[in-house]
Amino acid sequence: MEKSEALADADVVEVRKSVVKKLPEVTLAFWIMKIAATTLGETAGDLFAQTLGLGYFLTTIALFLIFVVTLLVQLRSRRYNPFFYWTVILSTSMAGTTMSDFMNRDASAAYLSDGATSLGWGPQGLGLGYPAGAAILSSILVAIFAVWKLTGMTFVIRDIVSLQGEALFWSAILVSNTLGTSMGDFLSDSSGLGYAGGALLVTGLLMVLVALMPVPAVPNVLLFWIAFVLTRPLGATAGDFLTKPIAKGGLNLGTAGSSAVLLAILFGLMAYAHVRERKDRTALPAAAGQRDRVTRRAG
Repeated sequence: MEKSEALADADVVEVRKSVVKKLPEVTLAFWIMKIAATTLGETAGDLFAQTLGLGYFLTTIALFLIFVVTLLVQLRSRRYNPFFYWTVILSTSMAGTTMSDFMNRDASAAYLSDGATSLGWGPQGLGLGYPAGAAILSSILVAIFAVWKLTGMTFVIRDIVSLQGEALFWSAILVSNTLGTSMGDFLSDSSGLGYAGGALLVTGLLMVLVALMPVPAVPNVLLFWIAFVLTRPLGATAGDFLTKPIAKGGLNLGTAGSSAVLLAILFGLMAYAHVRERKDRTALPAAAGQRDRVTRRAG
């Protein structure tokens, strides 16, 4: 009887966790949506900053404000909502794209379309370069994780339920997406690998992380965060491959068309995740109630 009661208590705890959780389970679908969101973040960021000519400065301000709004909606939500969560991921990817471009690029001909002399209103870019930009962003990300570690809160995202934990999580997400953009642009523009070569390199690194998952000495939480950073340059190189001219190694599909297709794919995936989440939410309490009734009869 004591064993049955312990199992019942465990079921109740599991149900309560499922109700109050704010962040998703890390599954294959999670990574597919992450890559789709980061690829869309690259094409949409370039659409506003370059195609529409708003420039890195104005676009960064606008997209950062969108990030703040979507984050407030996510923080106010009482439970995990796929639409809220993935909208924030998308907004961090878009903002990260232009934040990285503003940090690393300038108004030189290498970053402007033919015949253009400027890109939007305001500063054209800090011109720090990819190595310096990546070093700064890496330092900020390490500092966030150091503060996170000092708080004693978990790094496992499915167990993050407090406002402080979510704030640290989203800070790390924003910086990691900006860092990933710098890494992706470096691979595409400066490494000599090109867009397809950069994407293949990042894919190979991700396969190494998958191979390390069964290794007891390597924490899965560490692998998760490395993968989270690496999926951003994968999205950046994939986005550039879709939109850049054929002469530069891209498919020349354009930022508007590519963004529209990727947005439709991402919203389809979010709708599917929303349906699955609702089914799981209703199934868990019912299963726990059935176990509780069985336990009472056994007692």
